[in-house]
Amino acid sequence: MMEYKFSEIEKKWKQAWDKTDAYKTIEKNDKEKFYVLDMFPYPSGSGLHIGHPLGYIASDIFARYKRHQGYNVLHPMGYDSFGLPAEQYAIETGQHPAVTTKNNIARYRSQLERLGMCYDWSREVRTSSPDFFRWTQWIFKKLFHSWYNLDTNKAEPIETLVAKLENNGNYNVNAHMDEDWHKQLDIKKWNFPFGEHWEGGLTAVDWQSMNEEQKQVILLHYRMAYLAETEVNWCPALGTVLANDEVKGGVSERGGHPVMRKKMMQWSMRITAYADRLLQGLETVEWSKAIKLQQTNWIGKSIGSSIRFSIDNHSEQIEVFTTRPDTIFGVSFMVLAPEHPLVDKITTSEYADDIATYKKMVGSKSDVERQANVKNISGQFTGAYAIHPFSGEKVALWIGEYVLMGYGTGAVMAVPSGDQRDYDFAKYFDLPILPIHDGVDLSEGAYTEKGALMINSDFMNGLKAEEAMALCNKKLEEDGIGRAKVNFRLRDAIFGRQRYWGEPIPVYMKNGIPYTIDGDEALELPVVDKYLPTEDGEPPLARATDWTYKVDGENYPLEYSTMPGWAGSSWYFLRYMDPHNDNAFCARDKSDYWGQVDLYIGGSEHATGHLLYSRFWTKFLYDLDLIPFDEPFFKMINQGMIQGRSSLVYRIKGTNKFVSKGLRNEYDTTALHVDIKMVSNDILDTDAFKAWREDYKNAEFILEDGKYHCGHEVEKMSKRWYNVVNPDDLCDEYGADTLRCYEMFLGPLEQHKPWDTNGITGVFNFLKKSARLYSNPSIDKPDAAAMKAIHKCIKQVTGDLNRYSFNTNVSAMMIAVNELTAMKVQYTEVLKLYCVILSPYAPHLAEELWASLGNTDSVLDQPWPQYDEKHLIETSFSYPVSFNGKMR
Repeated sequence: MMEYKFSEIEKKWKQAWDKTDAYKTIEKNDKEKFYVLDMFPYPSGSGLHIGHPLGYIASDIFARYKRHQGYNVLHPMGYDSFGLPAEQYAIETGQHPAVTTKNNIARYRSQLERLGMCYDWSREVRTSSPDFFRWTQWIFKKLFHSWYNLDTNKAEPIETLVAKLENNGNYNVNAHMDEDWHKQLDIKKWNFPFGEHWEGGLTAVDWQSMNEEQKQVILLHYRMAYLAETEVNWCPALGTVLANDEVKGGVSERGGHPVMRKKMMQWSMRITAYADRLLQGLETVEWSKAIKLQQTNWIGKSIGSSIRFSIDNHSEQIEVFTTRPDTIFGVSFMVLAPEHPLVDKITTSEYADDIATYKKMVGSKSDVERQANVKNISGQFTGAYAIHPFSGEKVALWIGEYVLMGYGTGAVMAVPSGDQRDYDFAKYFDLPILPIHDGVDLSEGAYTEKGALMINSDFMNGLKAEEAMALCNKKLEEDGIGRAKVNFRLRDAIFGRQRYWGEPIPVYMKNGIPYTIDGDEALELPVVDKYLPTEDGEPPLARATDWTYKVDGENYPLEYSTMPGWAGSSWYFLRYMDPHNDNAFCARDKSDYWGQVDLYIGGSEHATGHLLYSRFWTKFLYDLDLIPFDEPFFKMINQGMIQGRSSLVYRIKGTNKFVSKGLRNEYDTTALHVDIKMVSNDILDTDAFKAWREDYKNAEFILEDGKYHCGHEVEKMSKRWYNVVNPDDLCDEYGADTLRCYEMFLGPLEQHKPWDTNGITGVFNFLKKSARLYSNPSIDKPDAAAMKAIHKCIKQVTGDLNRYSFNTNVSAMMIAVNELTAMKVQYTEVLKLYCVILSPYAPHLAEELWASLGNTDSVLDQPWPQYDEKHLIETSFSYPVSFNGKMR
């Protein structure tokens, strides 16, 4: 009888595959390609827990399946190895992050290799390796030396812009940039020949008369990567700026530290130039509706009007964006973001202290918090008034936390009769609510529909919303006080981080102006005495003794900020195509061959971070004709989470006594998590529990039937809840192939599902049963029943894999094995077919069984079997009939 000695089998075939480079991938132009990719993992010190391999196993199964189908499969793996955890550990211990990261990667790789993944390890990349990040820096320099031409609707080299400025100034330049960019120029500092009220028009003579510094200051407002004063999420505890998607509930996603809004000079990327293209690109990819919706909402395209309101007794104007210009005669007050630059200027002395107090309160909250809590109404009157652009009436100016400087213009024309949030604000502060819709009752709330006719609206009276909007936009333009406009929620991406462990930004500062360093070699991190900011708040790189760059015999300081974690992960999938190229980030013939990632598997938590940034960088590289596609990932599946099954004990309050679950309601108890390693089938090993911690060594137990029964909860796997399962332990006990099959067997890939180790024995027995089929193979011609069983299995498995349904296949193979075992089938022809079907799920065992049939080649290279419908035709069946009331 064929025995399933999994430890021997898995060790044997891993060595054999390594020796023959079984998974090494080369370009084969005569073969159709298929690119399967896992989302870039960050190698943590604790290694993989049982939930991590879920997506990796699914992608591995599909990569093997496509190989059997004859495709040339690229299935690589690498590491997103710059990041905060390694740096935090360095701060605590003094150990260089590179050492920690190297050790963590070694642990991750050993675990992944043990699971039998078909990765081509010769293509492994690490974002923290100079061989990799030199090209991240190279792409940054391309971004810095590019601008977005709205006439061609793509990024172009900055030289094309300079040529336009030389020939005709900026009058023929249609660029993506801030509308009020000219107001951000410090005209006096740079000695520009423009007056204080300059509107941004440049002639060719203006440009030609400027010195080099002045030209660079102007160009910085056009560049795709630029340095500017920006309001950012500042985390004092981490000493760095965080992206919006790294802030959850007002605290940092990593570590849970408070985050505040702060203005500082910061590197940014003009992702907003691609807002429309990012929306359009979603129509060309096969992603879930949920992910597409998240991206669409994050980009937040709105069609409406830009309207300027004058301020009473001030020369400045307030610009607002509204999607409902038809409601302008319903404006009864205005609300500015507390951080709006005009707030301090317009606030009257009577309200100055109140405004300062309110701004301080709001400053401790994140943008997400401010918008999420709609029931919390707060605001403060400034004492100032705006002038209604049509009626000339005075409109009170307030500030309120629900208005964000990062969205629109940071100002809202409040129409309480047409917007519910404005209505609630008006009710709370007893502000006017002006009716502008005929026959509408405003006693219960605002009217937000578009069907009613306009009233009290001057030239728009008697019109419906759509007609009124068009007429209002026309009137705004005629009067020079506004225009129709498209607005986006998406903001430019903050790019700098005030940390040590990240890609150095390849820029030096000359008289306060950034310049990129020459060459393509990596700018590597310097040695520092500590991984903390300096005493005066500069980033850790400022601690380096010689962090300078020499130009024409003079040394200039290099940039102190490093790149964010998303820099390397925005393009890593391209480097896998050509990982050892010293002359390019990816040769064009390689990207021409491999093209888009065909299947991308990873978590949905990256919906508005990594996915947006990688799509942005891909479109940029496409614009420069460096790659042949502008969407990185064609098909994407977001795997669900494998949740932990925590165990609970119940301590009687004020004692060291623990009561069994069934008796807990008879006492006043507190539920405590206990290490699941001490629990089997919800029964606690009380001796192990007492030895677990010092404060439990004298614990007493109130038992049921002589046993302590634990409670349980299904929650996220975490060391905090003592419910983490190590895959190495399961590989030791059941083998990697069993673990692979069981993780798929748990349920649909996309769904969350609880882990229960008790169920793994069924899958283990299935593989043992599979092995027994090969005890005494026969070359006899298979009978019809055997062919029907195997072809039914082939049809099921093939169809389910094509639908990315991985869990039902394990069931299908179990049924086939049971049927073949019952029929005592040992036909070689049938067993060969079953070997190939089993191979993607249990590759080690399949290779062993294939060899046991006398084959000298590998099961990996066998063609995927095609089911034949003729074997599935039913030629006889049982039909129940009743005789005298009894079934026969």
